[in-house]
Amino acid sequence: MAIAQAEAGAVRWLEGTRLALEPYPWAYTLLVLSLLLLAAALANLLTRKVLLRGLRRAVGRLVRRGEGEDSYRLKVIPRLANVVPALVISAGIGWVPGMPPAVVAFVHGACQAWVVLTLALAFSHALDALNDLYERRPDARHKPIKGYVQVAKIAVFILAGLSIIATLAGVRMLHLVTGLGAATAVVMLVFQDTILSFVASVQISSDGRVRVGDWIEMPSQNADGDVTDIALHTVTVQNWDKTVTTIPTRKLISESFKNWRGMTESGGRRIKRALHLDQASVRFLEPSERDALRRFTLLRDYLDTKERELADWNAGLGADGELPVNARRITNLGTFRAYVERYLRHHPQVHRDLTLLVRQLQPGPTGLPLEIYCFTNDTRWAVYEGIQSDIFDHLLAILPEFGLRVFQEPAGADFRALAAGEGVRSETDRAT
Repeated sequence: MAIAQAEAGAVRWLEGTRLALEPYPWAYTLLVLSLLLLAAALANLLTRKVLLRGLRRAVGRLVRRGEGEDSYRLKVIPRLANVVPALVISAGIGWVPGMPPAVVAFVHGACQAWVVLTLALAFSHALDALNDLYERRPDARHKPIKGYVQVAKIAVFILAGLSIIATLAGVRMLHLVTGLGAATAVVMLVFQDTILSFVASVQISSDGRVRVGDWIEMPSQNADGDVTDIALHTVTVQNWDKTVTTIPTRKLISESFKNWRGMTESGGRRIKRALHLDQASVRFLEPSERDALRRFTLLRDYLDTKERELADWNAGLGADGELPVNARRITNLGTFRAYVERYLRHHPQVHRDLTLLVRQLQPGPTGLPLEIYCFTNDTRWAVYEGIQSDIFDHLLAILPEFGLRVFQEPAGADFRALAAGEGVRSETDRAT
């Protein structure tokens, strides 16, 4: 009853105002238009203060405690409030007296276009919020959805653009889409990179070849570092020198790269380095030298087993086995190789469940390479380098105990010492 009375009073007030302003028709039109804009503003205010506040509170409850609503701004909520005034203006513009039909039609179309654009922007922000919530899952880095979100946003804006054009042009959207069929080749050419990137994103997400946090190495793109972001068009890599490289997503499908994730997941990082030995220092060990090497706890069992094996072998040769050229003997290099293997197997920071080898490589101009192939049980870069350095520090220091020398090309100091020695000898020769 009260509402009916209020409506009747408003109608009487408008009618009285119209009669008062009848000599000035433009003034009445301006007054009604102002009231319409005021109604749109009030509708927008009520929507933001009442409806959207409750919606924001409901969405805020979905956010984990401790992150705070201030750090989590869902932009879709303010966007939705912009739809209400456009609907009010679109519904009331026809009631404004003295408004030309062309203007009314244009305002109707503009309001509809604004609603479509606002909904598209709100949907885009909703997708961003969905991606943000998804990335908080522990397994989100294994299967990122950012590429799919970007494709969905592109599709939404394309449809919104077509709808806006059709609305402003006064044609049906179906007719507009049909007319675009002739431009399909151009569209395919323009969005070629997007299509290829989308296919690559789907394949990367499905087989998990690259994930956020992986260490990848791709020399063709100057990338060597951790993956920080996987988007539709690019994969961002933070290199170890703190530079950032962006790799086209499709390159990860068409070109080769190295992913170090397997090393991290295995719990071991490989050491593959060789000691280059002087081949002239390789020789057989004398009995006194073998006895001296028994001081090494790691070699006692090896020497006992090896001596029994060689004694049995040489005994089978009969009288020929008494000659050194026919008998098998223990070498300093073989003993050192056995020591290195046992040293690594007892090292507390060498992975015992992964491959461990101490092997000779093909000799060359730089000596005889004795390669150490093993894995540390800590994959952290700094710790790994420290373990590797400690191992080779020890091996280089213990090498003279076996009568072996490291091969090293002559340096300037070696030539100066050689020249100085020759000068001394030449003066001695002249004196004699």
